[in-house]
Amino acid sequence: MRRRTITGYILLLLAILITALPVSADTEKSGKEISWYFIPQKDGSRPPSPAEAPFFSEYDSYYLGKDEKTVYLTFDAGYENGNVEKIVDILDENGVKGAFFILSNFIESNPALVEKMIASGHKMCNHTSKHKNMAKMSSKEEFAAELGKLEEIYKTVTGRDIEKFYRPPEGRFSEKNLAWAKELGYKTIFWSVAYADWDNKNQPDPETALKKLMSRTHNGAIVLLHPTSDTNVKILDKYIKELKSAGYRFGTLDEL
Repeated sequence: MRRRTITGYILLLLAILITALPVSADTEKSGKEISWYFIPQKDGSRPPSPAEAPFFSEYDSYYLGKDEKTVYLTFDAGYENGNVEKIVDILDENGVKGAFFILSNFIESNPALVEKMIASGHKMCNHTSKHKNMAKMSSKEEFAAELGKLEEIYKTVTGRDIEKFYRPPEGRFSEKNLAWAKELGYKTIFWSVAYADWDNKNQPDPETALKKLMSRTHNGAIVLLHPTSDTNVKILDKYIKELKSAGYRFGTLDEL
């Protein structure tokens, strides 16, 4: 009987000790994959963030700027097909600074263009090294290695540090991802305006695309465009000019 009592006390003590152990911060955060989306607004109002990410604002993550007439132009540039440089020239001609989220291949294949973009004052930002699904990363070390490889290649080619802005490929992320990015000194940048411009074999009609962009633009909009798009080359100058005529200014991500 005494032996059973002692055993009971030991089990109770172990339970108390286990309960008192600190829980890893990563364990508390969800690794569930979420795909970023926004609900386009056509009345100039600002779209809400997805209900699936109530933790969004805790981790230096942004899809909007302040509620003022400012627009942030951002571009996901995985490669150059002749259009990226045209987009850069249009921005330069209009005195607008863009943020380009780039991959390792883009840097290695276009060092002269990268230097031109830097010289023009555009922000060169981290879209990861190989465009992997970052929500599948099982550890902070694996996550950091994918961002770090891009940093390393950028530093080798340009002698500079990449801007500390990160965009998850295809908008796939988890709460852990956002926490890890913040711990690495990054702000995670999503978007509140975009349209189907990514398929170079199925480009939208320029007039229709411009109307769609204008109708979706709102105060503090972070606009995502793909600079490989033929349609975007055709409409970007007019889009910028129409926004300026409507009283908008163009901001940079460090204002967030």
